[in-house]
Amino acid sequence: MKKIICLSLLCAGVSFAAFEKWTRKDGKTAELELVKVVDNGDGKTGEFKMRNGKLVMLKASDLSEEAAVKLAAWVPPAPVIEGKPSVFDKVLAGNLVKLDGKSLKKFTPSARPEKYYVFYYTASWCGPCQQFTPSLVEFYEKNKNAKFELVLISSDREEDAMEQYAVNKKMPWPQLKLNEVQDFRKQFHHGVSGIPSVIVCELDGTKLEGNFRNLAELEKLVK
Repeated sequence: MKKIICLSLLCAGVSFAAFEKWTRKDGKTAELELVKVVDNGDGKTGEFKMRNGKLVMLKASDLSEEAAVKLAAWVPPAPVIEGKPSVFDKVLAGNLVKLDGKSLKKFTPSARPEKYYVFYYTASWCGPCQQFTPSLVEFYEKNKNAKFELVLISSDREEDAMEQYAVNKKMPWPQLKLNEVQDFRKQFHHGVSGIPSVIVCELDGTKLEGNFRNLAELEKLVK
């Protein structure tokens, strides 16, 4: 029975977000909260928080068999994103990156926009995009509020080009991962025939009519 339980844990993945009893090989136990698991190549190590706030590290090899299985099965809890759900949640969740220093890194927003997603279709190789993007960066930094979020949908062919474009233009918004763009385009038909293109959608997916490359018009909408 013990082996069956252990195998089930490994297959399903387990998320812990509370203090519970963890047992070492020597039989000693402690009330700890598992906050992170790392694999350094010589086995997994858990980072645990004690009730006094201090952090301790325990290797799987230091734990009892059952605790080691539980450590191996751990997955971090899904982040809680505030706000009304949207039709874009499934494709955007876990698939956003954002400029951090000189590279694009995984980005998880803390909240959804209250009213609109603004999708910016662009690419580094597009001359008109290169000219338009600085104005959009200025617009975003001036007007960003809880009503909207802008997500870049790239037509670049390589991730390096997409990343360098973000670095060069100091893009402050999230972007959809390049390997998810094709599925996004198949799922949401925004009628984009050329770039740069700025598309505004309500949370239910309704596309708004208007020339939103005219940033004055976009500003009126999101104010």
